[in-house]
Amino acid sequence: MNISREEQSSKSIASNSEVLQMETQLAPRPKTISETGVSESLLLDLVTKHLLAAGVLTREQLVNLLGVTGGIIQQLLDTAKSLAWVENRQTTADGQMRYALSAGGEVHAKQALSRNGYLGLAPVPLKQYANICKKQSSRAKAITFEMLEAGLSALVLPKDLLFKIGPAMNSSRPVLIYGPPGTGKSYLCRHLNLTLGDSVLIPYALAIGNEVIQVYDPELHHKVGGGRESTSLNLAEGHDPRWIKCERPLRITGGELTAEMLEVQFDSHSRTYMAPLQLKANNGILLLDDLGRQKISAKQLFNRWIIPMEERRDFLSLQSGEHFEIPFELILLFSTNLNPNELVDEAFLRRLGYKIHFDALDEQLYRKIWFQVCEDLGLSCTEEVFQYLLVEYHKRYDKPLIPCYPRDLLGIMSDQISFMEFEPVVTPSLVDSSWSIYFV
Repeated sequence: MNISREEQSSKSIASNSEVLQMETQLAPRPKTISETGVSESLLLDLVTKHLLAAGVLTREQLVNLLGVTGGIIQQLLDTAKSLAWVENRQTTADGQMRYALSAGGEVHAKQALSRNGYLGLAPVPLKQYANICKKQSSRAKAITFEMLEAGLSALVLPKDLLFKIGPAMNSSRPVLIYGPPGTGKSYLCRHLNLTLGDSVLIPYALAIGNEVIQVYDPELHHKVGGGRESTSLNLAEGHDPRWIKCERPLRITGGELTAEMLEVQFDSHSRTYMAPLQLKANNGILLLDDLGRQKISAKQLFNRWIIPMEERRDFLSLQSGEHFEIPFELILLFSTNLNPNELVDEAFLRRLGYKIHFDALDEQLYRKIWFQVCEDLGLSCTEEVFQYLLVEYHKRYDKPLIPCYPRDLLGIMSDQISFMEFEPVVTPSLVDSSWSIYFV
């Protein structure tokens, strides 16, 4: 049965409309100060801090800076004027009222900044975040073999690995991927987000009482659909703009990981809080690469995360000592080249649930990768030259067929071909020279 372009377009529009409706239901736009879930005093502080930074702002500009409706902004401005913090200034050419701080308002704004230097969208309350985070769980929709195969179609993997990785993705338990260097462990993990294929709402910031923790990180959270929706004074349609629609996050950390990165970080200079990496990775994937080579030991790491890994909730604290609970709603992956039994004891290994071993490839898969890389680099290679590589080097020197070798060896050959202005053809002599350069 053939489907016309018009029918396809209509289905796509309907699908997009359904997604927007779901997002609106998940995070509806607040229409009153109480519906924002945060205190009026926090919002007033934020308005005065924005005015202090900008000098003069219109109501529409404040709507965009705080991500709340024009009605809420007007209520806040009216309160600020009654406190003699804000003054009216000359209107713009198109008739919009402009607002600025009074001398008293400037004093208040500076005091607010000295307590908390956060300057951004209005934060969302912790309770709302916890509720939405759980509803957006990647486990809400089970991953099937077909979904995993489609998501990882660009990779060359043994099928038995897919049958191990798929169930692990559906599990609530952490996954340990281990094996020799170059077997594609990290490369695979970096592509697993493709199997999820949907977007989530990420809060720009969280309110813990009157303290604010910034969560949104533009280096990690990639906006979908051009970013935050266009706002108007009434903000009549779409989801709450305090939430940013993003791809599911993929946070990767390796040897640079420290114990401090697992806690809320406070910058005493800017007086701002930043979310720990597991909070930023919520509703996505957190990959701890090269486990065992971090500045924090594997045992310390697992001790820190015993409760999060088992109960899917984490406990954090602020500079003041106030403790609070957040969801630990992510797919947690560990990758290591080391022997797992040398990293932690058997009790910790049991808590990981899934242990998936990566190893060398068979000849068929290795050949597939080799010729795929040749095509990517614009190189021509015959089966005879490929067999020369296998017999004269891999078999003679007992080198396993590791997935990274084709990319690395052919990359060296491509560099030599460019330098020497050779024809883009893989020859035995190029195999000889690249092998001697690559292996010590």
